[in-house]
Amino acid sequence: MWQVSGASWGRAAPAAAVDAMLAYADGGLATFDMADICKDHLLLLDQASASHVCTRSRPLVQCFILDQILHALTKPETRPKGQERLIPPTLASRAHARSSRARAMSSSSAAHTFSPAPPALPQRVRPARCSGFVGPAVESATPGARAVTLSSSRGGADSSLPICRVLNGMWQTSGGWGRIDRADAVDAMLAYADNGLSTFDMADHYGPAEDLYGMFINRVRRERPPQMLEEVKGLTKWVPPPVKMTRSYVEESINRSRKRMDVAALDMLQFHWWDYSNPGYLDALKHMTDLKEEGKIKTVALTNFDTERLQIILENGIPIVSNQVQHSIVDMRPQKKMAELCQLTGVKLITYGTVMGGLLSEKFLDTNVSIPFAGPPLNTPSLQKYKRMVDAWGGWSLFQALLQTLKKVSLKHGVPISTVAVRYILNQTSVAGSMVGVRLGLSEHIRDTNAILSLELDEEDMGSIAEASSRGRNLMDIIGDCGDEYRA
Repeated sequence: MWQVSGASWGRAAPAAAVDAMLAYADGGLATFDMADICKDHLLLLDQASASHVCTRSRPLVQCFILDQILHALTKPETRPKGQERLIPPTLASRAHARSSRARAMSSSSAAHTFSPAPPALPQRVRPARCSGFVGPAVESATPGARAVTLSSSRGGADSSLPICRVLNGMWQTSGGWGRIDRADAVDAMLAYADNGLSTFDMADHYGPAEDLYGMFINRVRRERPPQMLEEVKGLTKWVPPPVKMTRSYVEESINRSRKRMDVAALDMLQFHWWDYSNPGYLDALKHMTDLKEEGKIKTVALTNFDTERLQIILENGIPIVSNQVQHSIVDMRPQKKMAELCQLTGVKLITYGTVMGGLLSEKFLDTNVSIPFAGPPLNTPSLQKYKRMVDAWGGWSLFQALLQTLKKVSLKHGVPISTVAVRYILNQTSVAGSMVGVRLGLSEHIRDTNAILSLELDEEDMGSIAEASSRGRNLMDIIGDCGDEYRA
């Protein structure tokens, strides 16, 4: 650890250093070497006030960092059951002895002494939480409700999960929206959770999304009150190739996500299947149900399944709690068939594409993207994808009329167009939650997102938006049922 002493290696931020040490220990490199000497001009720690720093403090910096990693490695309650970290007893005993000697030296020094113990967490002013633990969970789209409990009557009492009604979508971490700095991304995730937006949606193929969640949840364990650890939920997806779905293959895939997310059990696993002519999806779901019974998955869900296959899956006794589908004011397909089956069975809808990658916003009002350089560039995968949906629905001119309608409603309530667009979908039949993509570390929209949960659209608002939506083509006739765009 000579390199934390400064010089030409750069300043070592304690929190980042501890995260790096955990990563080394996770990889089996669990022995750390340090010394009691270093340059005095790098004595500062973020956790210490300037008045407490003296020329004898620097030896304690090393011990402070090691204390933090030992605390995270050895404290049982900070680790999920079955995932305790291992650290050699000799390392633990020597490091603790060293820390004790350092503290004794510190306490006997002059008035400006520096204690290496981690500072107490500041008392936070907590916003309204998106959790079923702090208020009554809702089973339907109740205006103003922040949380909903997803559950299945087929899976017993343990087949339920409270989530925030607005989910932080992490597709944007997969590339195409700008380079993601991992440390900045985790800081941004903490900011969303601190502001009550505590449900994160990701997938096994969203680049580093699952790894970022693992880093984030460890920060929550170490730096936030236990209540937040209960509130935070990580929903992931499994998108396997169409191979034979054996028990070992399914379990290996699930274990990979558990390891990346650093959890004993996945809060929710949402399953996608490419080819309905291959009935292996039923085998996969049955194995997932068994793994749920074994405690490796808390809830089983689907993504991009159509109504016919959802019914078949339910008839096979699979305890499905939700189906994640594309749903926006432009794409109302889920309300044609899927919502009716969901009402009958209790399965809920989680929606994505609800702000159409940002097309449903003031940025694209009164623009013409068909003329080069005349409007904002369609420079992300989501903008390009949903522009194709606009073309199928009715074209850019009709879309402008829709944006004008949404703008009138937004001005009435003092919120952005995107907030109105998400609230409208949250009010639809069987919709439990809607995704809002997050560009972690690049931009944030916490205030506007929280406004969705407090916005109440009246009958006039809902009627005017429905009328503007109905002017376009029925995408059910053009694309097919939910998810058919992936199987054309």
